[in-house]
Amino acid sequence: MEHIYQYAWIIPFIPLTVPVLIGAGLLLFPTTTKKLRRMWAFPSISLLSLVMLFSIKLSIQQINSSFIYQSVWSWTINNDFSLEFGYLVDPLTSIMSMLITTVGILVLIYSDNYMSHDEGYLRFFAYLSFFNTSMLGLVTSSNLIQIYIFWELVGMCSYLLIGFWFTRPIAADACQKAFVTNRVGDFGLLLGILGLYWLTGSFEFRDLFEIFNTSISNNEIHFLVGTVCTFLLFAGAVAKSAQFPLHVWLPDAMEGPTPISALIHAATMVAAGIFLVARLFPLLVVIPSIRNLITLIGIITVLLGATLALAQKDIKKSLAYSTMSQLGYMMLALGMGSYRAALFHLITHAYSKALLFLGSGSIIHSMEAVVGYSPEKSQNMVFMGGLKKHVPITKTAFLLGTLSLSGIPPLACFWSKDEILNDTWLYSPIFASIAWATAALTAFYMFRIYLLTFEGHLNVHFQNYNGKRNSSFYSISLWGQEGLKPIKNKKNFRLLPLLPINNNENVSKNLHGNIKKTMQPFLIINNNCDNTKFSPYPHESGNTMLFPLLVLILFTLFVGFIGIPFNQEGIDPDILSKWLTPYINLLHPKLNNQNSFDWSEFVTNASFSVSLSFSGIVIASFLYKPVYSSLQNFDLINFFEKRHTTGFFSDKIKNVIYDWAYHRGYIDSFYTTYVIRSVRGLSELVHFFDRRVIDGIPNGLGITSFLIGEGFKYVGGGRISSYLFFYLFYASIFLVISYFYFTNMNLTDQ
Repeated sequence: MEHIYQYAWIIPFIPLTVPVLIGAGLLLFPTTTKKLRRMWAFPSISLLSLVMLFSIKLSIQQINSSFIYQSVWSWTINNDFSLEFGYLVDPLTSIMSMLITTVGILVLIYSDNYMSHDEGYLRFFAYLSFFNTSMLGLVTSSNLIQIYIFWELVGMCSYLLIGFWFTRPIAADACQKAFVTNRVGDFGLLLGILGLYWLTGSFEFRDLFEIFNTSISNNEIHFLVGTVCTFLLFAGAVAKSAQFPLHVWLPDAMEGPTPISALIHAATMVAAGIFLVARLFPLLVVIPSIRNLITLIGIITVLLGATLALAQKDIKKSLAYSTMSQLGYMMLALGMGSYRAALFHLITHAYSKALLFLGSGSIIHSMEAVVGYSPEKSQNMVFMGGLKKHVPITKTAFLLGTLSLSGIPPLACFWSKDEILNDTWLYSPIFASIAWATAALTAFYMFRIYLLTFEGHLNVHFQNYNGKRNSSFYSISLWGQEGLKPIKNKKNFRLLPLLPINNNENVSKNLHGNIKKTMQPFLIINNNCDNTKFSPYPHESGNTMLFPLLVLILFTLFVGFIGIPFNQEGIDPDILSKWLTPYINLLHPKLNNQNSFDWSEFVTNASFSVSLSFSGIVIASFLYKPVYSSLQNFDLINFFEKRHTTGFFSDKIKNVIYDWAYHRGYIDSFYTTYVIRSVRGLSELVHFFDRRVIDGIPNGLGITSFLIGEGFKYVGGGRISSYLFFYLFYASIFLVISYFYFTNMNLTDQ
């Protein structure tokens, strides 16, 4: 049994081989490496699959034996200071490593097609593999120093991938915003790590937990100091997991490629903050004020993320705020002490949100054939609608992900979210009311996204679409030719640039009767064909983009069953509890409440939560889909944006809700107006003090010395008569001053 644990240290280093080989290939054989660039997807997927198999084997061992293995070796020893590196294998490590590898493999497969025409294909796969390496190193770390090292590497990879298209100013600004915002939390994390070492003298988790808890119980550590140190640790998780008030980077991070959005929101960046709180759980449960703060931040984030998603037009930003809200549920559960429920929701949400983001990438991919390579249009739900006829597989996948996130049984997120909602009643009725109301709001905004995207009419449509593909772009891949035929006679083909279509047959009217010009991406057009009948159209993605969607559908359908209590006898009624119960007992014995389960109570609570979700779905269907004949001409792109339509709310209330959601709760404006300007003003003041005072004193002395020297330079002219004149002049002044001085002294003595 211990034999497999001894080789667990290799988990983070296996994916690291890919960026090393890509870098070596570009350095030694640049032409060949670039020519065979799409072949690099194979080692990336193969090596991460090997890590996945290893992680599954470790997880099976954890379920069967609940064995915790740790191996450390000394790196630096100096007197009383010893810095050790190592790795830790426990249920939390097993859960996170399986999550990272399964989602990572699907994202890699998806990216091969999605990024096939991008010039930075090799750079993308190198960053992606290093991202997986950093996250795997984070979850296997055995002490806080290693946590911080890999924590920063995760942040660096997210910076590189969010700003992958750095030539676009908006993407460059987004990665800088993510970097700066996370530096705030990371600085707090570093201070917290150093503070805990000062209090306990150890970085290792087991020693750290034991010393800290014992010292707090015996009042050997000042309670305020311990509270401040744990708060600083939590600040790192607040920034990484996009919790209020450091959440502002998350929607802007959608400027990166869509596969990165899926990976960040499912298994890496935002999951790192939840992992950190779960790893440091024994430190947090002994300080009630920190637990209450975690719960408060979680419930605020739950509600804020859901309300800000109401008026977003960008499909990826809407899903980003959804992620923010769901992360709030996980943080809420950890603050309440529901360790199992938080990790359960982390698992179910990861697969459902990966399905939604990869589905949105498929939608964007199809919309680019209509509006061109313009994120402002291809990701804007205003330009979508009626896509269900053109992308049926993507539509099915997106619908299942939407139902899961809305909490509809028997899909994955229903089981985990319902467990969190039930636990909130035991903690606080006020928090429970907010959490349950947000569950209905989640169903509303998720179905708003689905209905605006797939139902109704295609807002940017075309006249000559006949359902057949008239042209294609040929690109060699390790998966084959994706059903496309190679171009044999290149002389008969030309490259159509990305320009507006001026052909009358390609100009159509939208639902409001306004003329709208569509845009074409670069397409290979046959010169021998009649191009006057050609027009762009949305179409289903390739097989390598659909395969991850189908796999994630299976996860979304069945992963929730690991938390279903089939047995009411014993202390391990389900796989997840059997997996985590011994570990929960080790962390804090009072948190183990899995000994009994009441099915009747579960059905009652589930009925109430499902009814709330269905109410949100019904309201969204009424507002965003013309279901009655009298509403057939009711084109409602955004209900709250229609300032003069009659509905459930008055115009004034609609304006307030819409403005609040559309302007991101004015939080970004607050940071810009007060925080950024204040920091800039303070910086200018410090700059002025540095230049005029700190530098001014030596500069003034230098100028004074220069002027005195210049003055004396003109005195020494080399003429003896001038020297005698100045000598007699100063001697006379000296004699006069001396006369008056001694005269006054004599008068004083008398």
